[in-house]
Amino acid sequence: MRELVERWQKPLINFFFRSVNSVHTAEDLAQATFVKIFRNAGTYEAKARFSSWIFLVARSILISNFRKEIVRPSTATDPADLPAVAEPTDALGVSDLEHAFSESVKTLPEKHRTAILLLCQQELSYEEIAETMETNVQNVKTWIFRARRSLRDALSVFLEK
Repeated sequence: MRELVERWQKPLINFFFRSVNSVHTAEDLAQATFVKIFRNAGTYEAKARFSSWIFLVARSILISNFRKEIVRPSTATDPADLPAVAEPTDALGVSDLEHAFSESVKTLPEKHRTAILLLCQQELSYEEIAETMETNVQNVKTWIFRARRSLRDALSVFLEK
């Protein structure tokens, strides 16, 4: 199990972070994924790559988390109680671009976001993504196309600079 955690911890945290935008939540979801994998190790069948199976489990954890967040009432926080954080200025606008990209990814529909993250971040093939998301390759191609188009439109202001 240690080897499994060492190999997959970073990719899972990165996958979750792009969806939840919180390191702590991403780490918690990665841990929940490892727990679920440990409990269901007997159900794994080596029909396809292990990465497809682990991200299938991770995706189900992520969807469960989103459902819990929708049901959970938000806590009221007075904005005056929050510490003010000044962002460093960046002459090249890289931090602005990163922030805009992160925000744009969060606005994508769940299927589009998952497909594009599995392709770009985890470098899975279309076939592996289809297996992970339990769909066909044509749907994956459509979701990735739409995700790229949405991201390009959302980030077009940076192309003009």
